[in-house]
Amino acid sequence: MPTNDDLLRELHDRREEAQKGGGAERIAKQHEKGKLTARERVEILLDDDSFQELGAFVRHQTSDFGLENNRPYGDGVVTGYGTISGRLVYVYSQDFTVFGGSLGRAHADKILRIMKLALENGAPVIGLNDSGGARIQEGVVSLGGYADIFLQNTMASGVVPQISAILGPCAGGAVYSPAITDFIFMVRSSSYMFVTGPNVVKTVTQEEVSFEELGGADAHASKSGVAHVAYSSEAECLFGIRELISYLPLNCEEPPPVVPTSDPMDRADEALNTIVPSNPNKPYEMRDVIDRIVDEGQLFEIQPQFAANIIVGFARMNGSSVGIVANNPGVLAGCLDIDASVKGARFVRFCDAFNIPLLVFEDVPGFMPGTDQEWHGIIRHGAKLLYAFCEATVPKITVITRKAYGGAYDVMNSKHIRGDLNIAWPTAEIAVMGPKGAVEIIYRKQIAEAADPEAEEEKFITEYRERLANPYVAAEYGYIDDVIEPAETRSRLIRGLEMLKNKVAKNPPRKHGNIPL
Repeated sequence: MPTNDDLLRELHDRREEAQKGGGAERIAKQHEKGKLTARERVEILLDDDSFQELGAFVRHQTSDFGLENNRPYGDGVVTGYGTISGRLVYVYSQDFTVFGGSLGRAHADKILRIMKLALENGAPVIGLNDSGGARIQEGVVSLGGYADIFLQNTMASGVVPQISAILGPCAGGAVYSPAITDFIFMVRSSSYMFVTGPNVVKTVTQEEVSFEELGGADAHASKSGVAHVAYSSEAECLFGIRELISYLPLNCEEPPPVVPTSDPMDRADEALNTIVPSNPNKPYEMRDVIDRIVDEGQLFEIQPQFAANIIVGFARMNGSSVGIVANNPGVLAGCLDIDASVKGARFVRFCDAFNIPLLVFEDVPGFMPGTDQEWHGIIRHGAKLLYAFCEATVPKITVITRKAYGGAYDVMNSKHIRGDLNIAWPTAEIAVMGPKGAVEIIYRKQIAEAADPEAEEEKFITEYRERLANPYVAAEYGYIDDVIEPAETRSRLIRGLEMLKNKVAKNPPRKHGNIPL
C-alpha cells in the first residue's frame, strides 16, 4: 500500500514529466529556430504567477500506427486560464515539440474545454497556434476535432473577444479557426498561414513561391489582409496582445475598460487649425490629426499595412476605449476601395459587438473608380461598410475634416444612417461631388462658349464652393450638428461621448441580418 509521501512523489513526477513537453532535445530545436516553447509563451503573455493549467495529464487514446507506445502528457497543447493586467483570460498554446503540435481528438477536446469555460464565464480566448495541422494517424477523428473548434469559434463570435497568434506553421484546415476569430497576429520569418503549401502550389499551378512569400506575416498583413498586425519577434507579438486586451471589455455584456489618464479632457491643440492644407488637392496625414486628439497621442492601429487609405484602431478618450475609423487622404486621396471597405466594415462590427464607441474622421472624395474595382465588386464590398455603420447601435460620432463627397459622405457614418453627433471643421466640403467635376457638368455649355474657358471655369468653381461645397449648407439642414474650431475637437468629442454613454438603441427583432458578404 503506497504511503501519502509515495502518492505525492508520483504526482510531482508526473507533473514534472508533463512540464517537459517533447523533451530537452526538441525544446532545443525549437529554440534554435528562434521560437519559444508553448509554456514560455504563456509566461510572457500572462501576468506573473497567474497561469492555472487545466488538462496537464490528458493523453490521447489512439492505438493505431504505434501511437499507443507514445502517449505524452498534455497531447501537444497547454491549456488554462490566467490574467492580463489583473483581468481574466483563457489561453491555449500549441506545443510543437509534441507531435509537431498536431491536432488529435484529445488535443481538440482540451481547446474546446477552454473555449466553453470562456463562454460560460465571459472572458476572452487567446489561441497561440504552432501546429503541423491535423494528426494524420487519427484520420477523420482529427478532422472532427477541427470542425468542433470551428463551431465553438462561431458560437463565441461577438460574445467574447477571440485573439489568435500564429507563432509557427498553420496550414490546411488549421487556418479556419484563426480566420473566424476577431484578430490574428503573426511573427515575421517564423509564422505561416496557407490553405495549400508551396509544394502543392507548384504541382497544381507551376508557381515557384517560398513559405514567406506565400503565407508569411508580411504577405498576410499587407496583401491578403488576413493578419491584423505583424511583429518582428514572438515577445513583441505577445506584448501586442496584452496591449490589445487593455482596450477591450471581457465580453459583450460589459462596457469598455477605463484607464486613468493625465491628459486633460479640455486640451486644445492649435496645430489642428492649420493641419488641413488650403489646397484641397494636397494630401496630409490623418494619423497626425488622430494623435493630436486621443489620450496621450496613442493609437493601437489594426491592419496598418493593409488598405492604408483607411485607418482603424483603438484609442482612449478621457480614459475610455474608443474605436477609430478614419479616411487617410495621404493614400489614394482617402478614396474608399474594396479593401478599405471590408477592413472598415469588419472593425465597425467588432466595436459594435463589444460596446466600443466609434469616432469617425472623414476626408473622402468618393469610391475608387475603375474597371478593376467595379468588376471585383466595389458595389457589394462598399455596401458592407454602409451596412456595418447602419447596423451599429454604439455611440457614433463623425468629424468631417475636409472632403465628404457623394455616396461616400453617406457611408462614413452620416446623420442619415444614425450618426449620433456629426460635426465639421470649417475646411469641410460636403457635396455630391468635388467643385471641378460638378462645374464641368453643370456649366459645360457656358464654359465652352466663354472667351476665356479657364477663367470662366474658375469663376464657377468659386461660386460652387461658396454655395455648396462647405459645411454650412449641411448645417442649415441639420445634417451637421455644429461647425467647430479644429483646436477644440478633443474636448467636443469627449463631451459628446459623455453625453452618449447611456445611449439605448435597438435594431428590429430578427434572427440576423443579411450583410452583403
